[in-house]
Amino acid sequence: MTGSLKGLIFPVAVLLLWEILARSGFFTSTSLSNPSAIVAAGWGLVLDGSLWRATRETFGAALGGMAIGAVLGMTVGVAFGLSRLLASLMRLSMESLRPVPSVALIPLALLIYGYGYRMEIAVVAFACFWPVMIVTESAVRGIEPRLIEVARALKFPVFERVTKIILPAALPRVFVGLRLAAAISLVVAVTVEITTNPIGLGYGLIVAQEGDRADRVFAFLFWIGFLGWLLNALLLRAQRHWFGKYGNWMETAR
Repeated sequence: MTGSLKGLIFPVAVLLLWEILARSGFFTSTSLSNPSAIVAAGWGLVLDGSLWRATRETFGAALGGMAIGAVLGMTVGVAFGLSRLLASLMRLSMESLRPVPSVALIPLALLIYGYGYRMEIAVVAFACFWPVMIVTESAVRGIEPRLIEVARALKFPVFERVTKIILPAALPRVFVGLRLAAAISLVVAVTVEITTNPIGLGYGLIVAQEGDRADRVFAFLFWIGFLGWLLNALLLRAQRHWFGKYGNWMETAR
């Protein structure tokens, strides 16, 4: 039996036990539904199109914010990795901003952008910036110094030195930061929608809760969990495909 199939044993057993206890009347709380009702509610969300619409809205904001945060994080990370002086000059500012929770920026982003995608993307981008920046800086500093010396000997301009030598050498490790940022982007996007922004999967959760539809709440929760798993699985597959044995080694080490 493969590892993936073995991993299904526990959740399937929990769902079966949950269904049996619910049907036997072991618990009667209205805040808990049973798996068969959750599946029916999820299918209803699929049929009326609300699940796909909410997924598109959440993923649009999450991936848009992740892309912006990743580009900025890689840029700053490369700069800090190449210049210890620049890193030391900016360290206090960066360490002062990094502990700020991304959701604490929601009021500010709301004042600047109002409700909608731009506000959500800005908050997600801030959250995704930090893991990519930290991992990129570490990856650049871990590059074999002789590669940098070769680039200097060939008199590459700074841009070519970064794109042809530094980024290709650092990218396998940077990809770990991108995977972290992808997970964070989905979490932050749903959180923004729950607290403030009336779109997406997070807002769907709030509407279901206000309508006392526990089955729909669980359907949205399970769907969000599946999307997070799928996103990580796709990125992990890409990492292993692009970086081969090195990508597998990184996953084992992590």
